[in-house]
Amino acid sequence: MNAIISFILHPLIPVNVSDDDDQKGIDIVYPLTIFFAFGIWLVVQRYHKMHNSPVEFPFTVPEPADPSWKSYPIKNANLKSHLEDPDNLLPPAADNGRDYITSFDPASGLHIHTYVADNEDEIRNKIGQAEKAQKKWRETTFTQRRRVIRSLLKWLVDNQDLCARVACRDSGKTLIDASLGEILTTCSKMEWLLKYGEKVLSPESRAGNFMLFYKKSQVVYEPLGVVAAIVSWNYPLHNAWSPIMASIFAGNAIVLKCSENVLWSTSWYIDIIRAGLRACGHDEELVQIVCCWPDQAGALTRSPRIKHITFIGSEEVGRKVAVAATEHLTPVTLELGGKDPAIILPGTDLEKWASLWMRGIFQNMGQNCIGIERMIIHQSQYDDLHAILEERISKLRVGSVLAPSPEGYVSTIDCGSMISSDRFTALEAVIRDAEENGAHVFGGTAYNHTYLENGAYFSPTLVGPVDQRMRIATQELFAPVAVLMPYEKIEQAIEIANGTRYGLGASVFGPDQREALKVAKRLDCGMVSINDFGVFYVE
Repeated sequence: MNAIISFILHPLIPVNVSDDDDQKGIDIVYPLTIFFAFGIWLVVQRYHKMHNSPVEFPFTVPEPADPSWKSYPIKNANLKSHLEDPDNLLPPAADNGRDYITSFDPASGLHIHTYVADNEDEIRNKIGQAEKAQKKWRETTFTQRRRVIRSLLKWLVDNQDLCARVACRDSGKTLIDASLGEILTTCSKMEWLLKYGEKVLSPESRAGNFMLFYKKSQVVYEPLGVVAAIVSWNYPLHNAWSPIMASIFAGNAIVLKCSENVLWSTSWYIDIIRAGLRACGHDEELVQIVCCWPDQAGALTRSPRIKHITFIGSEEVGRKVAVAATEHLTPVTLELGGKDPAIILPGTDLEKWASLWMRGIFQNMGQNCIGIERMIIHQSQYDDLHAILEERISKLRVGSVLAPSPEGYVSTIDCGSMISSDRFTALEAVIRDAEENGAHVFGGTAYNHTYLENGAYFSPTLVGPVDQRMRIATQELFAPVAVLMPYEKIEQAIEIANGTRYGLGASVFGPDQREALKVAKRLDCGMVSINDFGVFYVE
Protein backbone atom coordinates (compact mmCIF):
# COMPACT_ATOMS: atom_id res chain seq x y z
CA MET A 1 0.00 0.00 0.00
CA ASN A 2 2.85 2.38 0.79
CA ALA A 3 4.26 1.70 -2.67
CA ILE A 4 0.95 2.57 -4.32
CA ILE A 5 0.63 5.82 -2.35
CA SER A 6 4.21 6.70 -3.21
CA PHE A 7 3.52 6.05 -6.89
CA ILE A 8 0.43 8.32 -6.83
CA LEU A 9 2.28 11.14 -5.09
CA HIS A 10 5.51 10.73 -7.10
CA PRO A 11 4.57 9.46 -10.59
CA LEU A 12 8.09 10.10 -11.94
CA ILE A 13 9.69 7.49 -9.69
CA PRO A 14 11.31 4.88 -11.91
CA VAL A 15 9.42 1.62 -12.20
CA ASN A 16 11.19 -1.50 -11.01
CA VAL A 17 10.90 -4.28 -13.60
CA SER A 18 13.78 -6.39 -12.31
CA ASP A 19 14.13 -8.91 -9.52
CA ASP A 20 16.75 -6.81 -7.72
CA ASP A 21 15.22 -5.86 -4.35
CA ASP A 22 17.96 -3.29 -3.78
CA GLN A 23 16.96 -1.26 -6.85
CA LYS A 24 14.76 1.68 -5.99
CA GLY A 25 11.30 2.03 -7.58
CA ILE A 26 7.85 0.47 -7.52
CA ASP A 27 6.83 -2.95 -8.70
CA ILE A 28 5.27 -2.69 -12.20
CA VAL A 29 2.37 -4.89 -11.07
CA TYR A 30 0.78 -1.95 -9.22
CA PRO A 31 0.46 0.55 -12.10
CA LEU A 32 -0.54 -2.20 -14.52
CA THR A 33 -3.29 -3.29 -12.13
CA ILE A 34 -4.56 0.29 -11.80
CA PHE A 35 -4.53 0.88 -15.55
CA PHE A 36 -6.23 -2.48 -16.21
CA ALA A 37 -8.98 -1.73 -13.66
CA PHE A 38 -9.46 1.74 -15.13
CA GLY A 39 -9.81 0.21 -18.59
CA ILE A 40 -12.45 -2.23 -17.36
CA TRP A 41 -14.32 0.66 -15.73
CA LEU A 42 -14.29 2.62 -19.01
CA VAL A 43 -15.60 -0.37 -20.96
CA VAL A 44 -18.41 -0.93 -18.44
CA GLN A 45 -19.36 2.77 -18.49
CA ARG A 46 -19.47 2.85 -22.27
CA TYR A 47 -21.55 -0.33 -22.34
CA HIS A 48 -24.09 1.11 -19.91
CA LYS A 49 -24.19 4.40 -21.79
CA MET A 50 -24.74 2.62 -25.08
CA HIS A 51 -27.60 0.51 -23.72
CA ASN A 52 -29.20 2.81 -21.11
CA SER A 53 -28.71 6.43 -22.12
CA PRO A 54 -31.81 8.19 -23.48
CA VAL A 55 -32.08 8.58 -27.23
CA GLU A 56 -33.09 11.91 -28.73
CA PHE A 57 -35.52 11.90 -31.63
CA PRO A 58 -37.14 14.47 -33.94
CA PHE A 59 -40.76 15.54 -33.57
CA THR A 60 -43.15 18.11 -34.98
CA VAL A 61 -44.55 21.02 -33.00
CA PRO A 62 -48.31 21.34 -33.58
CA GLU A 63 -49.42 24.81 -34.67
CA PRO A 64 -52.51 24.97 -32.40
CA ALA A 65 -50.22 24.84 -29.35
CA ASP A 66 -49.06 28.37 -30.19
CA PRO A 67 -51.10 30.97 -28.24
CA SER A 68 -51.13 33.22 -31.32
CA TRP A 69 -52.70 30.49 -33.46
CA LYS A 70 -56.00 31.43 -35.10
CA SER A 71 -58.75 29.29 -36.55
CA TYR A 72 -62.41 29.18 -37.46
CA PRO A 73 -64.66 29.83 -34.42
CA ILE A 74 -67.47 27.30 -33.95
CA LYS A 75 -70.70 28.41 -32.31
CA ASN A 76 -72.07 25.86 -29.83
CA ALA A 77 -69.08 23.64 -30.63
CA ASN A 78 -69.56 19.88 -30.27
CA LEU A 79 -68.11 16.66 -31.67
CA LYS A 80 -70.61 16.66 -34.56
CA SER A 81 -70.34 20.33 -35.51
CA HIS A 82 -69.19 19.24 -38.98
CA LEU A 83 -72.76 18.11 -39.66
CA GLU A 84 -74.10 21.57 -38.87
CA ASP A 85 -71.40 23.47 -40.78
CA PRO A 86 -69.94 21.08 -43.38
CA ASP A 87 -68.59 23.82 -45.67
CA ASN A 88 -66.17 25.11 -43.03
CA LEU A 89 -65.48 22.02 -40.95
CA LEU A 90 -65.33 19.01 -43.27
CA PRO A 91 -62.16 18.28 -45.29
CA PRO A 92 -62.36 19.14 -49.02
CA ALA A 93 -62.54 15.51 -50.18
CA ALA A 94 -64.87 14.23 -47.47
CA ASP A 95 -66.29 10.73 -47.92
CA ASN A 96 -70.04 10.81 -47.44
CA GLY A 97 -69.99 7.18 -46.39
CA ARG A 98 -67.70 7.76 -43.40
CA ASP A 99 -68.27 9.21 -39.93
CA TYR A 100 -66.21 12.19 -38.75
CA ILE A 101 -65.21 13.73 -35.40
CA THR A 102 -64.75 17.47 -34.90
CA SER A 103 -61.89 18.55 -32.63
CA PHE A 104 -62.11 22.02 -31.10
CA ASP A 105 -60.77 24.12 -28.25
CA PRO A 106 -63.51 24.07 -25.57
CA ALA A 107 -62.17 27.30 -24.05
CA SER A 108 -62.63 29.32 -27.25
CA GLY A 109 -64.60 27.19 -29.69
CA LEU A 110 -61.79 27.36 -32.26
CA HIS A 111 -61.77 24.53 -34.77
CA ILE A 112 -58.65 22.35 -34.52
CA HIS A 113 -59.24 19.53 -37.00
CA THR A 114 -61.90 17.16 -38.31
CA TYR A 115 -60.93 13.47 -38.23
CA VAL A 116 -62.27 10.39 -39.96
CA ALA A 117 -63.61 8.04 -37.28
CA ASP A 118 -62.18 4.53 -37.35
CA ASN A 119 -64.50 1.84 -38.63
CA GLU A 120 -64.54 -1.79 -37.50
CA ASP A 121 -62.22 -3.03 -40.25
CA GLU A 122 -59.62 -0.37 -39.40
CA ILE A 123 -59.80 -1.24 -35.71
CA ARG A 124 -59.28 -4.94 -36.44
CA ASN A 125 -56.35 -4.06 -38.71
CA LYS A 126 -54.71 -2.00 -35.96
CA ILE A 127 -55.08 -4.87 -33.51
CA GLY A 128 -53.38 -7.12 -36.06
CA GLN A 129 -50.49 -4.70 -36.52
CA ALA A 130 -49.97 -4.48 -32.76
CA GLU A 131 -50.12 -8.27 -32.47
CA LYS A 132 -47.42 -8.70 -35.11
CA ALA A 133 -45.11 -6.13 -33.46
CA GLN A 134 -45.57 -7.68 -30.01
CA LYS A 135 -44.13 -11.04 -31.05
CA LYS A 136 -40.70 -9.46 -31.38
CA TRP A 137 -41.12 -6.94 -28.56
CA ARG A 138 -41.87 -9.63 -25.97
CA GLU A 139 -38.33 -10.94 -26.46
CA THR A 140 -36.72 -7.63 -25.51
CA THR A 141 -34.84 -7.26 -22.24
CA PHE A 142 -35.79 -4.97 -19.41
CA THR A 143 -32.71 -2.91 -20.26
CA GLN A 144 -34.08 -2.28 -23.75
CA ARG A 145 -37.52 -1.40 -22.40
CA ARG A 146 -36.04 0.94 -19.80
CA ARG A 147 -34.17 2.77 -22.53
CA VAL A 148 -37.43 3.49 -24.35
CA ILE A 149 -39.07 4.73 -21.14
CA ARG A 150 -35.99 6.78 -20.21
CA SER A 151 -35.89 8.39 -23.68
CA LEU A 152 -39.55 9.36 -23.45
CA LEU A 153 -39.11 10.65 -19.90
CA LYS A 154 -36.23 12.90 -20.94
CA TRP A 155 -38.25 14.14 -23.91
CA LEU A 156 -41.23 14.93 -21.66
CA VAL A 157 -39.12 16.86 -19.16
CA ASP A 158 -37.39 18.80 -21.95
CA ASN A 159 -40.71 19.63 -23.65
CA GLN A 160 -43.05 19.94 -20.70
CA ASP A 161 -44.19 23.45 -21.58
CA LEU A 162 -45.20 22.34 -25.09
CA CYS A 163 -47.00 19.28 -23.72
CA ALA A 164 -48.90 21.43 -21.24
CA ARG A 165 -50.00 23.84 -23.97
CA VAL A 166 -51.21 20.97 -26.14
CA ALA A 167 -53.33 19.69 -23.24
CA CYS A 168 -54.66 23.19 -22.59
CA ARG A 169 -55.68 23.66 -26.21
CA ASP A 170 -57.60 20.40 -26.44
CA SER A 171 -59.21 20.29 -22.98
CA GLY A 172 -59.48 23.95 -21.95
CA LYS A 173 -57.49 23.58 -18.72
CA THR A 174 -54.93 25.98 -17.27
CA LEU A 175 -51.17 25.53 -17.45
CA ILE A 176 -50.91 24.83 -13.72
CA ASP A 177 -53.59 22.14 -14.03
CA ALA A 178 -51.65 20.61 -16.91
CA SER A 179 -48.38 20.79 -14.97
CA LEU A 180 -49.79 19.05 -11.89
CA GLY A 181 -52.25 16.64 -13.47
CA GLU A 182 -50.40 15.79 -16.69
CA ILE A 183 -46.64 16.35 -16.43
CA LEU A 184 -45.92 15.67 -12.74
CA THR A 185 -48.01 12.51 -12.46
CA THR A 186 -46.76 11.06 -15.75
CA CYS A 187 -43.10 11.68 -14.89
CA SER A 188 -43.64 10.16 -11.45
CA LYS A 189 -45.09 6.95 -12.91
CA MET A 190 -42.32 6.66 -15.49
CA GLU A 191 -39.68 7.06 -12.79
CA TRP A 192 -41.41 4.35 -10.76
CA LEU A 193 -41.30 1.98 -13.74
CA LEU A 194 -37.60 2.66 -14.27
CA LYS A 195 -36.80 2.04 -10.61
CA TYR A 196 -39.13 -0.80 -9.64
CA GLY A 197 -40.66 -2.22 -12.84
CA GLU A 198 -38.18 -5.05 -13.34
CA LYS A 199 -38.31 -6.04 -9.68
CA VAL A 200 -42.10 -6.27 -9.70
CA LEU A 201 -42.13 -8.39 -12.87
CA SER A 202 -39.26 -10.70 -11.87
CA PRO A 203 -40.05 -14.36 -11.03
CA GLU A 204 -41.12 -14.93 -7.43
CA SER A 205 -40.55 -18.04 -5.33
CA ARG A 206 -43.47 -19.51 -3.42
CA ALA A 207 -43.33 -21.55 -0.23
CA GLY A 208 -44.44 -25.16 -0.48
CA ASN A 209 -45.48 -27.85 2.01
CA PHE A 210 -43.54 -30.66 3.70
CA MET A 211 -44.66 -33.39 1.31
CA LEU A 212 -43.23 -31.45 -1.63
CA PHE A 213 -40.12 -30.12 0.10
CA TYR A 214 -37.97 -31.36 -2.80
CA LYS A 215 -39.99 -29.27 -5.31
CA LYS A 216 -39.56 -25.61 -6.22
CA SER A 217 -42.47 -23.27 -7.03
CA GLN A 218 -42.20 -20.02 -8.92
CA VAL A 219 -44.55 -17.38 -10.27
CA VAL A 220 -43.34 -16.16 -13.65
CA TYR A 221 -44.88 -13.05 -15.20
CA GLU A 222 -45.29 -13.47 -18.96
CA PRO A 223 -46.47 -10.80 -21.42
CA LEU A 224 -50.17 -11.11 -22.21
CA GLY A 225 -49.97 -10.09 -25.86
CA VAL A 226 -52.13 -7.21 -27.09
CA VAL A 227 -53.99 -5.24 -24.42
CA ALA A 228 -56.44 -2.36 -24.74
CA ALA A 229 -56.97 0.86 -22.80
CA ILE A 230 -60.13 2.93 -23.10
CA VAL A 231 -59.45 6.24 -21.39
CA SER A 232 -61.26 9.45 -20.51
CA TRP A 233 -60.68 13.01 -21.70
CA ASN A 234 -59.88 14.90 -18.49
CA TYR A 235 -56.10 14.29 -18.62
CA PRO A 236 -55.20 13.46 -22.25
CA LEU A 237 -51.43 13.10 -21.72
CA HIS A 238 -51.47 11.17 -18.47
CA ASN A 239 -54.46 8.96 -19.29
CA ALA A 240 -52.80 7.89 -22.56
CA TRP A 241 -49.16 7.55 -21.50
CA SER A 242 -49.79 5.83 -18.16
CA PRO A 243 -51.36 2.59 -19.51
CA ILE A 244 -49.07 2.62 -22.55
CA MET A 245 -45.89 2.79 -20.44
CA ALA A 246 -47.04 0.02 -18.10
CA SER A 247 -48.12 -2.18 -21.01
CA ILE A 248 -44.98 -1.95 -23.11
CA PHE A 249 -42.71 -2.31 -20.07
CA ALA A 250 -44.45 -5.61 -19.32
CA GLY A 251 -43.75 -6.78 -22.88
CA ASN A 252 -47.21 -6.14 -24.32
CA ALA A 253 -48.51 -4.25 -27.31
CA ILE A 254 -51.40 -1.86 -26.71
CA VAL A 255 -54.34 -0.43 -28.61
CA LEU A 256 -55.51 2.76 -26.95
CA LYS A 257 -58.99 4.14 -27.56
CA CYS A 258 -58.99 7.78 -26.56
CA SER A 259 -62.01 9.95 -25.94
CA GLU A 260 -63.41 11.69 -28.99
CA ASN A 261 -63.10 14.96 -27.06
CA VAL A 262 -59.27 14.89 -27.03
CA LEU A 263 -58.46 13.10 -30.27
CA TRP A 264 -56.12 15.83 -31.52
CA SER A 265 -53.89 15.99 -28.43
CA THR A 266 -53.88 12.23 -27.78
CA SER A 267 -52.90 11.51 -31.38
CA TRP A 268 -49.91 13.81 -31.03
CA TYR A 269 -48.89 12.36 -27.65
CA ILE A 270 -48.96 8.84 -29.10
CA ASP A 271 -47.02 9.95 -32.17
CA ILE A 272 -44.27 10.95 -29.73
CA ILE A 273 -44.22 7.45 -28.22
CA ARG A 274 -44.06 5.88 -31.65
CA ALA A 275 -41.17 8.21 -32.56
CA GLY A 276 -39.36 7.15 -29.38
CA LEU A 277 -39.81 3.48 -30.25
CA ARG A 278 -38.41 4.08 -33.75
CA ALA A 279 -35.41 5.97 -32.38
CA CYS A 280 -34.58 3.04 -30.06
CA GLY A 281 -34.78 0.56 -32.94
CA HIS A 282 -38.20 -0.97 -32.25
CA ASP A 283 -41.41 -1.34 -34.23
CA GLU A 284 -43.67 1.69 -33.77
CA GLU A 285 -46.73 -0.44 -34.58
CA LEU A 286 -46.46 -1.75 -31.02
CA VAL A 287 -48.63 1.20 -29.95
CA GLN A 288 -51.88 1.93 -31.79
CA ILE A 289 -54.54 4.60 -31.34
CA VAL A 290 -58.22 4.09 -32.08
CA CYS A 291 -60.88 6.76 -32.02
CA CYS A 292 -64.39 5.85 -33.04
CA TRP A 293 -67.99 6.38 -32.13
CA PRO A 294 -69.57 3.95 -29.63
CA ASP A 295 -71.20 1.89 -32.39
CA GLN A 296 -67.78 0.70 -33.59
CA ALA A 297 -66.17 0.19 -30.16
CA GLY A 298 -67.28 -3.45 -30.06
CA ALA A 299 -64.55 -4.29 -32.58
CA LEU A 300 -62.10 -3.57 -29.76
CA THR A 301 -63.96 -4.67 -26.62
CA ARG A 302 -65.25 -7.92 -28.17
CA SER A 303 -62.05 -8.87 -29.97
CA PRO A 304 -60.65 -12.33 -29.06
CA ARG A 305 -57.13 -10.98 -29.72
CA ILE A 306 -57.37 -8.43 -26.88
CA LYS A 307 -56.09 -10.07 -23.68
CA HIS A 308 -56.91 -7.35 -21.14
CA ILE A 309 -58.91 -4.12 -21.06
CA THR A 310 -58.29 -1.07 -18.88
CA PHE A 311 -61.18 1.39 -18.73
CA ILE A 312 -61.33 4.90 -17.25
CA GLY A 313 -64.66 6.68 -17.51
CA SER A 314 -68.28 6.73 -16.46
CA GLU A 315 -70.14 3.91 -14.75
CA GLU A 316 -72.64 3.71 -17.60
CA VAL A 317 -70.00 3.13 -20.27
CA GLY A 318 -67.92 0.94 -17.94
CA ARG A 319 -70.83 -1.48 -17.61
CA LYS A 320 -71.08 -1.76 -21.40
CA VAL A 321 -67.36 -2.44 -21.69
CA ALA A 322 -67.52 -5.12 -18.99
CA VAL A 323 -70.50 -6.83 -20.65
CA ALA A 324 -68.80 -6.80 -24.06
CA ALA A 325 -65.62 -8.29 -22.57
CA THR A 326 -67.54 -11.33 -21.26
CA GLU A 327 -67.92 -12.62 -24.83
CA HIS A 328 -64.34 -13.94 -24.70
CA LEU A 329 -63.88 -13.70 -20.91
CA THR A 330 -61.41 -10.86 -21.34
CA PRO A 331 -60.15 -9.52 -17.96
CA VAL A 332 -61.21 -5.92 -17.31
CA THR A 333 -59.98 -3.25 -14.90
CA LEU A 334 -62.52 -0.44 -14.36
CA GLU A 335 -61.97 2.99 -12.81
CA LEU A 336 -65.39 4.65 -12.67
CA GLY A 337 -64.94 7.95 -10.86
CA GLY A 338 -65.85 8.92 -7.33
CA LYS A 339 -67.50 11.25 -4.87
CA ASP A 340 -64.43 11.86 -2.70
CA PRO A 341 -65.04 13.33 0.77
CA ALA A 342 -62.72 15.53 2.82
CA ILE A 343 -63.51 15.19 6.54
CA ILE A 344 -62.44 18.24 8.56
CA LEU A 345 -62.11 17.36 12.24
CA PRO A 346 -62.98 19.86 15.00
CA GLY A 347 -60.26 22.37 15.78
CA THR A 348 -58.71 22.31 12.32
CA ASP A 349 -56.99 25.53 11.23
CA LEU A 350 -59.23 26.47 8.29
CA GLU A 351 -57.06 29.25 6.89
CA LYS A 352 -54.03 26.95 6.90
CA TRP A 353 -55.67 24.43 4.58
CA ALA A 354 -58.00 26.66 2.57
CA SER A 355 -55.69 26.95 -0.45
CA LEU A 356 -55.22 23.18 -0.58
CA TRP A 357 -58.98 22.64 -0.48
CA MET A 358 -59.49 25.14 -3.29
CA ARG A 359 -56.97 23.16 -5.36
CA GLY A 360 -58.71 19.87 -4.50
CA ILE A 361 -62.14 21.17 -5.47
CA PHE A 362 -61.41 23.33 -8.51
CA GLN A 363 -58.39 21.68 -10.13
CA ASN A 364 -59.22 21.04 -13.79
CA MET A 365 -62.57 22.75 -13.11
CA GLY A 366 -63.60 19.84 -10.89
CA GLN A 367 -63.19 17.35 -13.75
CA ASN A 368 -60.94 15.19 -11.64
CA CYS A 369 -61.74 11.63 -10.56
CA ILE A 370 -60.01 12.13 -7.19
CA GLY A 371 -61.17 15.73 -6.75
CA ILE A 372 -62.81 16.78 -3.48
CA GLU A 373 -66.57 16.57 -4.09
CA ARG A 374 -67.76 16.82 -0.47
CA MET A 375 -66.41 19.00 2.34
CA ILE A 376 -67.62 17.42 5.59
CA ILE A 377 -67.15 20.10 8.25
CA HIS A 378 -68.02 20.23 11.96
CA GLN A 379 -71.07 22.35 12.68
CA SER A 380 -69.07 24.73 14.89
CA GLN A 381 -66.81 25.69 11.97
CA TYR A 382 -69.33 25.56 9.14
CA ASP A 383 -69.98 29.31 8.96
CA ASP A 384 -66.28 30.14 9.03
CA LEU A 385 -65.47 27.69 6.23
CA HIS A 386 -68.41 28.90 4.16
CA ALA A 387 -67.23 32.50 4.46
CA ILE A 388 -63.62 31.60 3.60
CA LEU A 389 -64.59 29.62 0.51
CA GLU A 390 -67.17 32.13 -0.71
CA GLU A 391 -64.64 34.94 -0.56
CA ARG A 392 -62.03 32.93 -2.46
CA ILE A 393 -64.47 31.57 -5.04
CA SER A 394 -65.78 35.06 -5.78
CA LYS A 395 -62.25 36.07 -6.84
CA LEU A 396 -61.61 33.15 -9.20
CA ARG A 397 -60.97 34.29 -12.78
CA VAL A 398 -62.27 32.05 -15.53
CA GLY A 399 -60.88 32.00 -19.06
CA SER A 400 -58.40 30.54 -21.53
CA VAL A 401 -54.68 30.58 -20.83
CA LEU A 402 -54.07 30.36 -24.59
CA ALA A 403 -56.31 33.25 -25.54
CA PRO A 404 -54.27 35.74 -27.60
CA SER A 405 -53.54 39.16 -26.18
CA PRO A 406 -51.06 41.95 -26.99
CA GLU A 407 -49.04 41.05 -23.90
CA GLY A 408 -48.82 37.32 -24.65
CA TYR A 409 -50.41 34.76 -22.33
CA VAL A 410 -53.47 35.69 -20.31
CA SER A 411 -51.68 34.92 -17.06
CA THR A 412 -54.42 36.12 -14.72
CA ILE A 413 -56.49 32.97 -15.12
CA ASP A 414 -57.38 30.69 -12.20
CA CYS A 415 -59.84 28.30 -13.89
CA GLY A 416 -60.21 27.05 -17.44
CA SER A 417 -63.23 25.75 -19.27
CA MET A 418 -65.24 22.55 -19.02
CA ILE A 419 -64.69 19.96 -21.76
CA SER A 420 -68.05 20.92 -23.29
CA SER A 421 -71.40 22.45 -22.37
CA ASP A 422 -73.32 19.20 -22.87
CA ARG A 423 -73.82 18.59 -19.12
CA PHE A 424 -74.69 22.14 -18.10
CA THR A 425 -78.47 21.66 -18.05
CA ALA A 426 -78.27 18.52 -15.89
CA LEU A 427 -75.70 20.13 -13.60
CA GLU A 428 -77.84 23.23 -13.06
CA ALA A 429 -80.81 20.96 -12.25
CA VAL A 430 -78.89 19.14 -9.50
CA ILE A 431 -77.77 22.44 -7.98
CA ARG A 432 -81.28 23.85 -8.21
CA ASP A 433 -82.61 20.76 -6.40
CA ALA A 434 -80.24 21.47 -3.50
CA GLU A 435 -81.32 25.11 -3.40
CA GLU A 436 -84.99 24.14 -3.32
CA ASN A 437 -84.25 21.85 -0.37
CA GLY A 438 -82.70 24.60 1.74
CA ALA A 439 -79.09 24.96 0.58
CA HIS A 440 -77.52 28.35 -0.15
CA VAL A 441 -76.04 28.55 -3.64
CA PHE A 442 -73.28 30.88 -4.76
CA GLY A 443 -72.86 30.65 -8.55
CA GLY A 444 -74.43 27.51 -9.94
CA THR A 445 -75.01 28.50 -13.59
CA ALA A 446 -73.24 28.54 -16.94
CA TYR A 447 -70.79 31.42 -17.26
CA ASN A 448 -71.02 33.73 -20.28
CA HIS A 449 -67.48 34.90 -20.90
CA THR A 450 -67.13 38.47 -22.13
CA TYR A 451 -64.38 37.78 -24.68
CA LEU A 452 -64.73 34.03 -25.25
CA GLU A 453 -68.40 33.72 -26.10
CA ASN A 454 -67.91 30.30 -27.74
CA GLY A 455 -66.19 28.76 -24.70
CA ALA A 456 -67.77 26.13 -22.42
CA TYR A 457 -67.56 27.85 -19.02
CA PHE A 458 -69.38 27.12 -15.77
CA SER A 459 -69.34 29.44 -12.76
CA PRO A 460 -67.25 28.22 -9.79
CA THR A 461 -69.95 27.30 -7.30
CA LEU A 462 -70.48 26.90 -3.55
CA VAL A 463 -73.45 24.91 -2.20
CA GLY A 464 -74.31 24.40 1.48
CA PRO A 465 -75.48 23.26 3.89
CA VAL A 466 -76.14 19.96 2.11
CA ASP A 467 -77.56 16.80 3.68
CA GLN A 468 -77.78 13.18 2.51
CA ARG A 469 -81.31 13.59 1.14
CA MET A 470 -80.19 15.90 -1.66
CA ARG A 471 -79.09 14.51 -5.03
CA ILE A 472 -75.97 16.66 -4.95
CA ALA A 473 -74.75 14.73 -1.88
CA THR A 474 -74.54 11.36 -3.65
CA GLN A 475 -74.31 12.09 -7.38
CA GLU A 476 -70.88 12.60 -8.93
CA LEU A 477 -70.74 16.15 -10.32
CA PHE A 478 -67.36 16.29 -12.10
CA ALA A 479 -67.70 20.05 -12.04
CA PRO A 480 -66.38 23.18 -10.24
CA VAL A 481 -68.74 22.85 -7.29
CA ALA A 482 -67.83 22.97 -3.58
CA VAL A 483 -70.37 21.03 -1.51
CA LEU A 484 -70.41 21.72 2.25
CA MET A 485 -71.95 19.10 4.54
CA PRO A 486 -72.04 19.85 8.31
CA TYR A 487 -71.87 17.20 11.05
CA GLU A 488 -72.13 17.20 14.85
CA LYS A 489 -70.23 14.06 15.88
CA ILE A 490 -67.33 12.15 14.33
CA GLU A 491 -69.54 9.09 13.87
CA GLN A 492 -71.90 11.17 11.76
CA ALA A 493 -69.00 12.47 9.63
CA ILE A 494 -67.85 8.91 8.92
CA GLU A 495 -71.41 7.88 8.08
CA ILE A 496 -71.73 10.78 5.62
CA ALA A 497 -68.37 9.98 4.02
CA ASN A 498 -69.36 6.34 3.53
CA GLY A 499 -72.88 7.24 2.41
CA THR A 500 -72.38 6.95 -1.37
CA ARG A 501 -71.91 4.12 -3.86
CA TYR A 502 -68.42 5.39 -4.65
CA GLY A 503 -65.19 4.54 -2.87
CA LEU A 504 -62.24 5.89 -4.80
CA GLY A 505 -60.37 8.30 -2.50
CA ALA A 506 -60.76 10.55 0.54
CA SER A 507 -58.95 13.03 2.77
CA VAL A 508 -58.99 13.64 6.52
CA PHE A 509 -57.78 16.93 8.04
CA GLY A 510 -57.26 17.63 11.72
CA PRO A 511 -54.92 19.05 14.36
CA ASP A 512 -54.15 15.57 15.74
CA GLN A 513 -52.67 13.27 13.10
CA ARG A 514 -53.30 10.16 15.18
CA GLU A 515 -57.00 11.00 15.48
CA ALA A 516 -57.14 11.70 11.74
CA LEU A 517 -55.58 8.30 11.04
CA LYS A 518 -58.20 6.57 13.20
CA VAL A 519 -60.95 8.20 11.15
CA ALA A 520 -59.19 7.37 7.87
CA LYS A 521 -59.09 3.66 8.74
CA ARG A 522 -62.88 3.62 9.01
CA LEU A 523 -63.52 5.05 5.55
CA ASP A 524 -64.73 2.70 2.81
CA CYS A 525 -62.43 3.78 0.02
CA GLY A 526 -59.27 2.73 -1.75
CA MET A 527 -56.97 5.66 -0.93
CA VAL A 528 -56.84 8.20 1.91
CA SER A 529 -54.63 11.26 2.44
CA ILE A 530 -53.98 12.64 5.93
CA ASN A 531 -53.75 16.45 6.02
CA ASP A 532 -53.20 16.45 2.28
CA PHE A 533 -54.97 15.94 -1.02
CA GLY A 534 -54.32 13.49 -3.83
CA VAL A 535 -50.72 12.64 -2.91
CA PHE A 536 -51.53 8.91 -3.10
CA TYR A 537 -52.03 9.33 -6.83
CA VAL A 538 -48.48 10.52 -7.38
CA GLU A 539 -47.19 7.52 -5.42
